[in-house]
Amino acid sequence: MTYVDGNGHPEPPIAGDETATLLGSLDRQRATLAWKTGGLDAAGLRATLGPSSITLGGLLKHLALVEDLYFSLKLAGRSPGPPWDTVDWDANPGWEWRSAAEDTPDQLYTLWREAVARSRATAAELLADGGPEQLARHEWPDGRVPSLRRVLVDLIEEYARHVGHADLIRESVDGLTGEDPPR
Repeated sequence: MTYVDGNGHPEPPIAGDETATLLGSLDRQRATLAWKTGGLDAAGLRATLGPSSITLGGLLKHLALVEDLYFSLKLAGRSPGPPWDTVDWDANPGWEWRSAAEDTPDQLYTLWREAVARSRATAAELLADGGPEQLARHEWPDGRVPSLRRVLVDLIEEYARHVGHADLIRESVDGLTGEDPPR
């Protein structure tokens, strides 16, 4: 269970077990991304910074894809479902980044929130069957099979990297800065 601080922001437990700490850390990154991308119109979600083509909308769609690929496909061995199952990834690498500009803010926020909800449900399902050492049902391209622990760490790293991008882009959009949502 993730601890929620006095401001309503998720935090990992101060002295929790490994699983609670990993899940709490991931939820903190998710909440920070939600704050950094929240409340923007289509123009705000399409804004870029400098020579980069990364947008806040692209981050939402990319991280929705990452959630579904890691939890649904890699961990649970299930199809990631729509919209991912209709994309020709060989012909359209990076489709999620580019196609985000065609989506409304509601579509992007909903896509990401629903992917996170599926991931949380899958994690709970898998953890009910065993601990973080259990192996995924889908191997990596090199034949190795990661544990749930490794996938959680990879997701935390993925979010942390992209939350850094979101910090810079959001500040350029409307001046919003900070690590945690305000009180």
